[in-house]
Amino acid sequence: MIHQYKNNGYNIVMDVNSGSIHVVDDIVYDMISLIEPLIEEGIKEPELIKAAVLHCACQNYPEAEVCEAVEEVLELEREGKLFAPDIYENYIFDFKNRQTVVKALCLHIAHDCNLACQYCFAEEGEYHGRRALMSLEVGKKALDFLVANSGNRINLEVDFFGGEPLMNWDVVKQLVAYGRSLEEPNNKKFRFTLTTNGVLLNDDIMEFANREMSNVVLSIDGRPEVNDKMRPFRGGQGSHDIIVPKFQKVAESRDQMNYYVRGTFTHNNLDFAEDVKYLADLGFKQISVEPVVAKPEDWYAIQEADLPALKEEYDRLAQEIIRRKKEGDPFNFFHFMIDLEGGPCVAKRLSGCGSGTEYLAVTPWGDFYPCHQFVGQEDFLMGNVYEGILRKDIQDEFKCCNVYAKDKCKKCFAKFYCSGGCAANSYNFHGNINDAYDVGCELQRKRVECAIMIKAAMAEMEEDHE
Repeated sequence: MIHQYKNNGYNIVMDVNSGSIHVVDDIVYDMISLIEPLIEEGIKEPELIKAAVLHCACQNYPEAEVCEAVEEVLELEREGKLFAPDIYENYIFDFKNRQTVVKALCLHIAHDCNLACQYCFAEEGEYHGRRALMSLEVGKKALDFLVANSGNRINLEVDFFGGEPLMNWDVVKQLVAYGRSLEEPNNKKFRFTLTTNGVLLNDDIMEFANREMSNVVLSIDGRPEVNDKMRPFRGGQGSHDIIVPKFQKVAESRDQMNYYVRGTFTHNNLDFAEDVKYLADLGFKQISVEPVVAKPEDWYAIQEADLPALKEEYDRLAQEIIRRKKEGDPFNFFHFMIDLEGGPCVAKRLSGCGSGTEYLAVTPWGDFYPCHQFVGQEDFLMGNVYEGILRKDIQDEFKCCNVYAKDKCKKCFAKFYCSGGCAANSYNFHGNINDAYDVGCELQRKRVECAIMIKAAMAEMEEDHE
């Protein structure tokens, strides 16, 4: 499968199955599009391919240049870098039979929040249920379950999530200490992370987080008027001015590494690149601003009609990232960070985050759900910290959720980058975890294209400096 596109002056060719990326001149770009259907028809003989291509192309290019370009394309094909076969589809038949090894938990340490974010899928932290704080006992049981069900895996991940986890900070600290006590006896290493709105951040919390948390996610949407419209306190007052200086202090105290300022853009700020630039101008170097996922009737929901403007905005953001890199003032944008060399393992490329299998969410009272976005949907209640996994059928269903189980993914060039997208979004829009959220897919494809273009520009910059 080949995907070709032009972006910011670059002719980019993706060979989806091999993962190879090529930046080519105009004639090679055109030859690839002519040769691909011939290869798909089973025509392999170079002379037959040349004859067929010459018949179509000589009106645009000299014959000698066409022959040279065709030979270049066929050489890439012989090297397995173009028109590569799909070697992964048979791999997925083993997924359901794999041993389930849990490697990560999302601990809902607090089903409560001190903000009233307009788009919050957790309903101000309540998750379709009641306000509650996780007890130390439940948290310990969750960590015990993780250790017991992690097999031979050494590195385990625990995210303290909410609601707002700082509303239950003492339990967070005690659970970190308990997790550390489990490491040596069980040959495990915990990687703790924290997601916070920052309202309760103080120096003591920052010091502890810098010592114990491998990553910290700081929630802010960008410009004051954007953030405060969507992320107010319950009384309506904005949160921007309270959290920005705290977040800046966190970023500097962590040497601008191992954190993200994480925002959400909506129908009301389709110029979201301005929010990314605003955050970069505040000094943040690790930035993630993502599209809201909402019902189409919600006043802030991304609409299909918004897609052209949003795609142009991603292009503008990509160009801004390149410009700042050239000027020596770079920042990282999470959705443009892709690995073109090794990338994730095959299982990760095919099945994504591992929700419902390798990754589980734990409510304050100890119930298991496939991920934080399924919490409160009783059809997806999998078990609890006291009895373990009781609904193996749910686990099996998620084991089989992969890019080959989704018709929309099979012919999509981005499938090995997004791994089939979010199962929760698929379910919420289509009632099926093996479908896909169409608006999200469109934006994901655009992000992949921009990310690869940025890689091409960075490689060109490095060549210029040599």
